[in-house]
Amino acid sequence: MHTQIMDMASPPSGASSEQDGIPVVDLAVLLNGDAGERSQAIRHLGRACQHWGFFMVTNHGVPEALQSAMMDACRELFGLPPEENAEFMDAGPMDPVRVGTGFNSAVDGARYWRDYVKMFAHPELHCPAKPDALRGVAAEYAARTRALLLDLTAAISESLGLHAGRVAERLDLGSCFQILVGNHYPPCAAGPGDDDDGAVGLPAHSDHGLLTLLCQNGVDGLQVKHDGRWLLAKPIPGAFFVIAGDQLEVTALLLHVHPSAHADCEQWKV
Repeated sequence: MHTQIMDMASPPSGASSEQDGIPVVDLAVLLNGDAGERSQAIRHLGRACQHWGFFMVTNHGVPEALQSAMMDACRELFGLPPEENAEFMDAGPMDPVRVGTGFNSAVDGARYWRDYVKMFAHPELHCPAKPDALRGVAAEYAARTRALLLDLTAAISESLGLHAGRVAERLDLGSCFQILVGNHYPPCAAGPGDDDDGAVGLPAHSDHGLLTLLCQNGVDGLQVKHDGRWLLAKPIPGAFFVIAGDQLEVTALLLHVHPSAHADCEQWKV
């Protein structure tokens, strides 16, 4: 499970303005609607996962004030002098805290223009000592978003025709990793004569985990691919953008299509 905070300084040049009906899921209906409302909402969620691979979730119970506090804490971390986080700059993928800037631009000729912090949040929270407010805010944010992710996982399990706890049981979600990621995309600071066309926030990719819960700062920038077209995922105030990851795709295929056979991955587009 991934919980990401996305702080975009300005929209990327050339971003499509199309949104084209990205599904919106009302968690309050999934949890508290009557039988007919829940049944319809679960079918809607299943179609969103199957045909889109992502959706927005509203009425999720995570206070906007907490979202803002988490965004502010990450922004403060990125504003610290580099020496404050030097111990985390050379961390490896399985170290509990990593802080960095950019990627290896030699891979494909692009400059990946972001700062990031990655923190293991479950089973145990790890985070830098500074800023002072980070640990308390991150602990509450991780707990609230984890509960939301588990609620969504249960509803997705039902959308597959399984009992609500089946996916969580199969993957032992009680002990699985949750990673809290903060991403900051500053303005591209090209100097005189520099060509900044090769600077991008992140390249096209899929998320490898089960679900990614993304909190955006209100600036357009995230783009998602649907039916061969890149769409701009315009933030809905207070909502989370949810991305179904590779692990969910494999799990859905194995549990839903056939529990003991290989399956055609095109049947579930997550």
